[in-house]
Amino acid sequence: MRTKKILLIPHLKIHNANALSSPYTIGFPAMTAWLGAVHALERKLKVPQFYEGEEYLQYEDLHFISMAVACHEINLHTYKGENDFVHSIIGTGNPLDKTGKRPSFIEEARCHLDVSLIIEFETDEDSQDLANDIGDLLQGNMKIAGGDILSCHYSKIETMEISPESNETRKLMGKLMPSHCLIERRDLMQEAMQNGQDAIDALLDYLAIHHHCKVEKKGDKEKIIWSSQRKTKGWIIPIATGFHAISELGKAENQRDENTPHRFAESIVTLGQFVMPYQIKDLDNMLWEYHTDLDNNLYRCQQKKPTSEF
Repeated sequence: MRTKKILLIPHLKIHNANALSSPYTIGFPAMTAWLGAVHALERKLKVPQFYEGEEYLQYEDLHFISMAVACHEINLHTYKGENDFVHSIIGTGNPLDKTGKRPSFIEEARCHLDVSLIIEFETDEDSQDLANDIGDLLQGNMKIAGGDILSCHYSKIETMEISPESNETRKLMGKLMPSHCLIERRDLMQEAMQNGQDAIDALLDYLAIHHHCKVEKKGDKEKIIWSSQRKTKGWIIPIATGFHAISELGKAENQRDENTPHRFAESIVTLGQFVMPYQIKDLDNMLWEYHTDLDNNLYRCQQKKPTSEF
């Protein structure tokens, strides 16, 4: 493991983030949203600056390699009545149209978040200047996962170097407590599918809560004891980690960028797990990066070093 340059952005409070992480999952925003926000931040830092009439690039060599997200708090906008079987999405109150009726709208799931971002980066520029400039950008009109940034501990944005011999990893994890870091558990899906299960059955099997009861006899009395458990231990959730192309590269009518080939794609949903930072010993176990597999038409976000030790 080489020495890593790490940027810590603590306690970003995000208002109305997109909680519809895929066409059929709701909850924590998709990893594509978090990596996309970090990529947008890198591009904003590379916007040409002007000094005394001359153009220059302050962070020309800047590269955000990977990132991780630690969730301190999430408030999902759903409601479940006393006799309801499922939760309902709390929608927005849109203004009435000219006929006095509610206009049609697409139902959107939203959530409020308090998260910390950990970014692995490379640059030859001064790290403290980078931290200050990122703080200025986050106080602007930047969005993350479709939500607005309400506040951040801007003065506590910092950079650090983590080497294999140092104790900096434990110090970083201490700064993230209390929270839960999202890691990928694709290994659970792969194991189930190798045993003959369909992908959606494997996904639901790990999310289902199984209730069991047993009868204990004490003398002439019987006592029913109920217990509930999942297939495996840990806080296992469905997560969207990228896209699978379902059409060939080409041009589409009214596409946003005329110079970039277009193709239709569908979401990739797999299993993830929330783990507390103190359980993480290797930083690569929590860092996510982009990965493309053009032979199989896959555009994914994946862990740098997947693990199943939790």
